[in-house]
Amino acid sequence: MDPLLVLENLQNVKPVFQPIVSAVKHTIIGYEVRGRFKHNGEWLSLGHFFQNPDVPDEFKVEVDTHLLKLAMAEMLDNGNGCKLFLYRDAKQLLLNGGEEFISTLQEFEAKGFSLKRIVLEITEHAFEEDFESLNHLLLYYKTYGIQIAVDHVGAKSSNIDRIRQLKPDILKIDTTVIRTNRPDVFQDIVYSLSLLARRIGAKLSYEHIEDDYQLQFAWKHGGHYYQGYYLAKPDFNLLSNNSLQVNIGESIQNFIDMEKSLLAKCLDFSIACEDILKKAAPGWSGPEYADDFLKLLEGPFDRESFRMYICNSNGQQISSNYQKRGDYWQIEAEHKGSHWAFRPYFLENIMRMKKWSKGILSDTYSDIETGDIVRTFSYPLSADSFLFIDISSGFLYDNDYLLRQ
Repeated sequence: MDPLLVLENLQNVKPVFQPIVSAVKHTIIGYEVRGRFKHNGEWLSLGHFFQNPDVPDEFKVEVDTHLLKLAMAEMLDNGNGCKLFLYRDAKQLLLNGGEEFISTLQEFEAKGFSLKRIVLEITEHAFEEDFESLNHLLLYYKTYGIQIAVDHVGAKSSNIDRIRQLKPDILKIDTTVIRTNRPDVFQDIVYSLSLLARRIGAKLSYEHIEDDYQLQFAWKHGGHYYQGYYLAKPDFNLLSNNSLQVNIGESIQNFIDMEKSLLAKCLDFSIACEDILKKAAPGWSGPEYADDFLKLLEGPFDRESFRMYICNSNGQQISSNYQKRGDYWQIEAEHKGSHWAFRPYFLENIMRMKKWSKGILSDTYSDIETGDIVRTFSYPLSADSFLFIDISSGFLYDNDYLLRQ
């Protein structure tokens, strides 16, 4: 597509609006603006025009400004009060000190369009540009009430510090990564991003949702906003809630029912483990007999476990490892005296068991020795002795409800 053809025929350039749906209200809370160009009777995406490095930034700014004015006018006429999500390239924003963008917004603010309804999207790779100038500009925009979203977040982990410095309002995650990466790898990325979002007070928004699985993933992993063809394709009109292709409320209720069922099964498993250990607890005679006590548990946990050990309240191991090698259990005394308090949540779980006198089933994690996905059931034997039963990956996969993240 010839860039001059677009620039000389702005009357054939129109915005389309893709709905963004709230996880809180299950309704449309905003629209992301994209551009279309009518050529030979067909409406074409302007994606190539904006992504082409050979097109001068001044051309792109002129087309973007044209689309922005049409979009804000449409939103004013509609009067629905939703947010307007606008993508801008960092280099184009920095032209003329970023004043052209803000002056266009202020033109419509004078007509009644609150700038608190504007969400400015910047891709994470934009931070490779002049970050200090960009950061100052975005902070300046925020003084007007404009919200900042970082798009394609997580693409470069080296930018985490810059994201923390900017403190955007929204982190946008591209769910197409689910299809191009191992699910466990993507879950690790999302887990890190969710922690970052909590620290800086940002909302997570999942985009490019194209099926029910991706919608469920977004819901389960803290998504505040959802966007994608599965919900609604971009349209020249501002679609209403009734125009969504999926009943969000019904879908999320199905996810809730499924999650509650998995949680109930996990709780039943924990209760079953606890019942076994309550019956075995009278056999506990103190740290000096720790290895003998572990041998009592070989039968009850032969299917579930591959390793058991006992620690004191400071995280020091007071037993050997009772390890399953093939079909046989064996004492591995070299592990006695090891210290484990450095592990995340170790001391917190010890204190919970001590306070509540209840067992705890851990989340899934990768075992240091084997690299397999495992979980650990821990149980208080006394005020200063705590049993740890590592559940094998084979048992988890045979009972896949235990694999829930």
